[in-house]
Amino acid sequence: MIHPRQPLYAPARCRGHQPARWPVAAGLAVLRRGGNAVDAALATASTLTVVQPPANDIGGDLFAIVWDGERLHGLNASGRSPVGLTRGLVLAATGGRGTEPPDALGGGTGGRPGDAGPGGWLPVTVPGVPAGWRDLHERFGSLPFAELFADAIGYAERGHPVSTATASAWSRAVAGHAGLSGPEYAEFGRVFAPDGRAPRAGERWRNPDAALTLRLIADSRAEEFYRGRIAAALTDHAARTGGLLTAADLAQHASVWVDPVSVPYRDHEVWELPPNGQGLAALLALGILNGFDPAEGSRWPHRQIEAVKLGFADAHAHVADPDHAPVPPGLLSPDQLARRRARITEAAAERVTDAPERGGTVYLCTADESGMMVSLIQSTYLAFGSHVVLPGYGFALQNRGLGFRLDVGHPNVVGPAKRPYHTIIPGFLTRQGVPVGPFGVMGGHMQPQGHVQLVSATVDAGLDPQAALDAPRWYWHAGRSLLVEEQLTTGPGGAALVADLRDRGHQVTVASDPTVFGYGQAIWRRADGGFVVGSESRVDGAAAGF
Repeated sequence: MIHPRQPLYAPARCRGHQPARWPVAAGLAVLRRGGNAVDAALATASTLTVVQPPANDIGGDLFAIVWDGERLHGLNASGRSPVGLTRGLVLAATGGRGTEPPDALGGGTGGRPGDAGPGGWLPVTVPGVPAGWRDLHERFGSLPFAELFADAIGYAERGHPVSTATASAWSRAVAGHAGLSGPEYAEFGRVFAPDGRAPRAGERWRNPDAALTLRLIADSRAEEFYRGRIAAALTDHAARTGGLLTAADLAQHASVWVDPVSVPYRDHEVWELPPNGQGLAALLALGILNGFDPAEGSRWPHRQIEAVKLGFADAHAHVADPDHAPVPPGLLSPDQLARRRARITEAAAERVTDAPERGGTVYLCTADESGMMVSLIQSTYLAFGSHVVLPGYGFALQNRGLGFRLDVGHPNVVGPAKRPYHTIIPGFLTRQGVPVGPFGVMGGHMQPQGHVQLVSATVDAGLDPQAALDAPRWYWHAGRSLLVEEQLTTGPGGAALVADLRDRGHQVTVASDPTVFGYGQAIWRRADGGFVVGSESRVDGAAAGF
């Protein structure tokens, strides 16, 4: 419980011991200096690029939802593909692989978060993070922009001990990087594996080149990144090593302010950002579930799983860059949701999914005494993204182009100057128009499923944020296969629940890898003005206020 007048911060996925506190400290330091929730979120987000680089970096993308005290605002700070990227070029580069739809641009590794995925220049899209930081501050920030980077620059210059779980993800990514060759990859080893390996847990790691980049972004309000010194270095590196990014691609980048979209769920409203993110999958699933009774016992998890399958089916069919392929009207209408609801039977359905691979992501949420709240998520997609690191600037470029598809008739088909299907989604909950608070669950294909389970645990079961996050989770990837946490089988009624799911045709397996179930954070605002907060228990994290 937090005192009504205390600002509150719920951190991104922060793992390890003391290192988990650094992003929290950055956000709290800003609040203590009189900054607001957006200032705190930006200080934290920039620090996370330094202390957790396998999961997010300056060369990634960002999405955010802001409650300004009166209404919600959405920011889509995702980048577009280079103008030179075409389907024909991709097919030529991949030897024609993927000519039979459906297929994604790059395929995937099938590994855990942290495993190295398809790298190189081909899936690189314009980074949206620096512009996203600037645009959030321009509309809502209160402290000077440059001041918000002090902790991030300090950790990059002076170094910091690497946390346990980050070291593990880093090590897997470096092992995968060993199979990559070419001049575009040369800088990765110097920056992220200077001794020929990833830093070990507790080992101090410095990135002075990233400190330079952050200082340039801070002092120029990101202009150096898109039109100045960093932009020139990026385009020169691309030209010399086979990349498609040009000065025009960078200069033309712009974030987009959007109106969040919602569905009613019981007496609440769940808010997500519209495409190109996959928040639509969560809204579709919750809209379908709103017509079922959560008191149906063992039927209820079955209903949730089947609703998620239908939500993903529609999201994978329609989510694309709305500038090129708007979502069909009426997809979230009561009539359409009722039609989808009617497709759920008492047996597990064999649904086809084009699920993207799971990558590294960080999520954070903040709140302050004025009532401002922020839900923010940023990522480079698969661990270290493309593994292309800009020489002298210390950051990796994302590989979000892997979210495109190759089948010609699909709205998300790869092409020039397009934003791909995105996995990262911030969430927000209101009750009859009154803000409850921000929430998020990281983990690629798990994200909409995590949103559904967290919202249901909150609204249907009446759990506080921590209890809702601690509740055992399930994860569906494709077909009838279903992974569950061991706690789901050992809790009260767990054995009977699993037996019922199997009787319905779900192929239930107890997962050996807990990372598949994602990591979440949430802040709920109390009616008296205080806050209740939850921070992921499956990893080392923290929530703090003052």
